[in-house]
Amino acid sequence: MFNSHKLLTALILTAGCAGMTISVVAASVDNTTGYYGYGKPATAAEIAGWDIDVRADGQGLPPGSGSVEDGEMLYEAKCAECHGSFGEGVGQFPVLAGGTGTLTAQRPLKTIGSYWAHASTLWDYIHRTMPFTQPQSLGDEEVYALVAYVLYLNDLVDDDFVLTQENFTTIELPNRANFVPDPRPDVHNTRCMRDCKPAADIKIVSIVMAPEPLASVDPMPDSGALIEHPGVAVYQQACVICHKVGVAGAPVVGDHKAWATRLSQGLSLLTQHAIEGYTGKQGVMPAKGGFTNLTDEQVTQAVAFMVESVQ
Repeated sequence: MFNSHKLLTALILTAGCAGMTISVVAASVDNTTGYYGYGKPATAAEIAGWDIDVRADGQGLPPGSGSVEDGEMLYEAKCAECHGSFGEGVGQFPVLAGGTGTLTAQRPLKTIGSYWAHASTLWDYIHRTMPFTQPQSLGDEEVYALVAYVLYLNDLVDDDFVLTQENFTTIELPNRANFVPDPRPDVHNTRCMRDCKPAADIKIVSIVMAPEPLASVDPMPDSGALIEHPGVAVYQQACVICHKVGVAGAPVVGDHKAWATRLSQGLSLLTQHAIEGYTGKQGVMPAKGGFTNLTDEQVTQAVAFMVESVQ
């Protein structure tokens, strides 16, 4: 088996005017491969790209600041389309504000102001995953401003508040005291294999009966029955979140005018944009809607389903 810590012997053929000569050169292998002989140690820059979490005590926060005023403009431009102008949530998107006093109700409304424990969770989440169609595209100052504005929507800061790295840990969310450490001890039991009961003495007193299979029935299909489109399942799983309410400029299913411009380019190009991703004047389409696990065929079927809704 190849050992990266040994020397490789390389045969180098050099051509000369008088003929061919063979010289043997010893070349040492760069000892940067991983433990199993592949990969390489992560560089400081690569680690920094992943190490972006922020702790409740403020560790991990970058220098910067942002005001409620600046956050309002950013929020309207990048967040309100999904979360509503007042944090009330649009369609299936999360509600960000309100819900105070509802945690003991039958249907509690869990928002930043009513449920969350730390403002650092809000900073980290916005920085890591928002906006929905362009995660990690916000600068640090923009994140500070958006956090400040969401806190304002929850009546936790005044309209002239400026959030900074220095005053961040002074923000205490109302429900923080209701998050407590798990009091159960951390135990590590060992498996007991002594004084076991002999297998012959173990009696089965009851068993779980397997359900009897139903008789196979192949009814004749109703000629008038609606056959579900093959793209419906993918649409409901991956597309409805944007194409039901028009998030990030996505054409709403059934909106003839919104689809007309796109269809004028041809179904083939429209499908290509859905698979590969596209940014245009009317909106942003992440590749496969962000669901990279989908096959090209599944995306094609979903596009066909949405197009047929306006034909």
